[in-house]
Amino acid sequence: MARNVDLSEFLRRCRARIGPESVGLPEHGAYRRVPGLRREEVAQLAGVSTDYYTRLEQGRQISPSPPVLEAVAAALRLDDAERAHLFDLVRPQKGKARRSPPVVQRARPGLHRFLDSFTDHAGFILGRRGDILATNHLCRVLLADFDAMPYRERNLTRWILLDPAARELYVDWEKIASEMTAILRLDAGRHPEDARTAELVGELAMKSEHFRHWWADHKVLDRTFGQKRFRHPVVGPLTIDYQAFTMPGEEDQTLFLYLPAKDQPSQDAWQLLTSWNADATPRGLAPDQTKTTPHRSTP
Repeated sequence: MARNVDLSEFLRRCRARIGPESVGLPEHGAYRRVPGLRREEVAQLAGVSTDYYTRLEQGRQISPSPPVLEAVAAALRLDDAERAHLFDLVRPQKGKARRSPPVVQRARPGLHRFLDSFTDHAGFILGRRGDILATNHLCRVLLADFDAMPYRERNLTRWILLDPAARELYVDWEKIASEMTAILRLDAGRHPEDARTAELVGELAMKSEHFRHWWADHKVLDRTFGQKRFRHPVVGPLTIDYQAFTMPGEEDQTLFLYLPAKDQPSQDAWQLLTSWNADATPRGLAPDQTKTTPHRSTP
């Protein structure tokens, strides 16, 4: 009987991070061989039998009801992304897992026009597994010219983890790269049959020791909003605020918009960047390469 290894690993790591005192249990007392809660304590908090929770954590082929999963999520204090990941991992698989043919996502032409209309925002659309589906000119000036890359390399997670230019650009590179790994974990749980995701995970595991470590942590994260700090090669230090928007009617597509933070140095750097953006050719491109190509939306 096949085990759900990802589910088992995820539950064990969530259980291990919860201190007994945080849920009203005595911190001291009987000797604890492992950090965090015991299985029987999680079962008690979730209102299920220890045997049932043990089989769930071992990844056995059982079919917990949504109320049971909600109770387990509450006992383990999962956030929204972790809760969604738990439900994804428990979904029944039909027979032996098979890899589906690669899914080719495209941003519709209207979204390209929408992005190009922003002259003061850097904008891009991410698809499944972090594939770059569309960018505007200011995004290509701020980050990288993804449109000029081979289509299999147009992936934000891959670029951040493997390209030395990304490591130089992001002040907090380890934090950003670990977050992108957690986002990819969430996506992989949502689409366990996706062949391109498996291919990307395999490549990153082979080429990045950091990725192997973060992937083993089994942390998950969803895209929402936040700040990032850059050391841009043209305009210098720069902090941006970003917002993420799910695209209505487009499965697994997220629009990101970047604006400068409110501090004056970031505002000045952004003004310089937008001025340079209005007149300059993107880094590494000849003028005739700045035009949209028929393949710009292929992941």
